[in-house]
This record gives sequence, C-alpha cells and structure tokens, in this order.
Amino acid sequence: MRALVLRLDAPIMSFGTVMVDQHGFIDRFPGTAMLTGLIANALGWHHGDFQRLDDLQRRVEYAARWDVRPQRLVDYHTADLGQTKMAEPGWTTRGAPEHRAGGSDARFGTHERHRHYWADGLMTVALALQGETAPDLDTVGDALRRPARPLFLGRKTCLPARPLLDPHMPVVEGENLLALLCRVPVWNRMGVPAKPVEGLLACWPAELGAAGRGEVRRVYDLRDWANQIPAGSRWRAEGLIGGEHL
Repeated sequence: MRALVLRLDAPIMSFGTVMVDQHGFIDRFPGTAMLTGLIANALGWHHGDFQRLDDLQRRVEYAARWDVRPQRLVDYHTADLGQTKMAEPGWTTRGAPEHRAGGSDARFGTHERHRHYWADGLMTVALALQGETAPDLDTVGDALRRPARPLFLGRKTCLPARPLLDPHMPVVEGENLLALLCRVPVWNRMGVPAKPVEGLLACWPAELGAAGRGEVRRVYDLRDWANQIPAGSRWRAEGLIGGEHL
C-alpha cells in the first residue's frame, strides 16, 4: 500500500460533524468528505462535479494522529436578520427573501452562532486511494504541492501554516495505513521530529481492528455531493498509538 503523508498545521482547524441547533460541532479527526473536498479543491474541481466527487469519496482511505494535541476554541458570532438588505427581495433564488416561521424575533431577530475549532494542534495523516482509476496518488500529490486554488482545513478561515505534504517523506509504503502512520516520525510544534512523551490520539480504518488500542465507533462524515448535504456514516477505529500502545 502507498500513501501520502500530510502534515495538517494551522492556527485553527475545523473538522465538522453533526450540527446541533446553533452549534457547529467538530470531530476529533478530519472526515472522509472533508479530505475529498480538500483533494478536489487542489485539483481545481467544482461543486458541480458530482460524480467525480462521489467516486473520489468512495476511494479515500486514511489514518490520522495528533502529534501535538490541540485546544478547543469556540467562536461566538451573530447574524442580524433585521438588516435592510436581509428584508429586501432579490437575493434568493426565487427573488423573494426566506425567513423562519414564527414571530418577528424568529424572522427578523439576531441569531446566535457558535462555531467550534481546534487551535494550535498539529496532525499527521496517511492518505491512500483505493482502486486504479484517476486521479491516482501521484496526481493528488502534485496537486497538493501546487494547488489550483487556496486550500483550507475545514472552514475557509482555517488556512494552513505550512505546505500540506511532508517535505522529507511525502510518500510511504507498507502493509496498511495504521502501520504506515506508526512509521512516520512524530513532529513537535516546530515541525521537528520528536519522541512523544505519551500515547498519541489516532484514528484508522475500522477493518484493522482496535483491540488493545481503543474502540470502533460510527462516524457521520460522508456527503451527498449532488444535493450538497451531509449523508451517510461508516465505522472508524480510534485510540492511542505510540510507545506501549504500538
């Protein structure tokens, strides 16, 4: 198996998961749909490339670990639906503004939003593609080196602090993704190889099992690209690796 080695490093990252009310919660690891979108953006694809995006999502496999554990950050902001521009017709598809049902507060009041992020973390990802169809791993690697558009890690505010591909070990080969991830050197905050002082929080394909390391749980990280909505779930293994956890 061959895999690309990605180093996800940014002041803030957002791995979106199921949203509840006004809270945009995050997962501990990037989702399959997020990595699909990241690759597609680097390749210069568009939202309307439904079939290509769907095919790519089926092929994406990965294992990831936090080399530097992040801190959770919650951004509070508001949306004033009573602004003049929000009440005037013409800015929606059908030429008439849409509002929530209910009283005036629901339709024109100030809506609160809480957006969750991971701050000051550094993550390593071993990314593979199933099958032999295009794009292949080398094409994706070239696109990540020279992306067609600016890349972001979750939301558009989450700009990478360094190139995504590992500068010294961009491609690794081995038995499976978990074994590959364990072979890739751990980085410290400065991007320098370092020995971890404790087990590292990681995820990997569920079929590799989690005995002695953690658990297998269901995650909701797939997307219906044609309708632009979250849709679908899968099983994923999560736990500690490194040191006695290898």
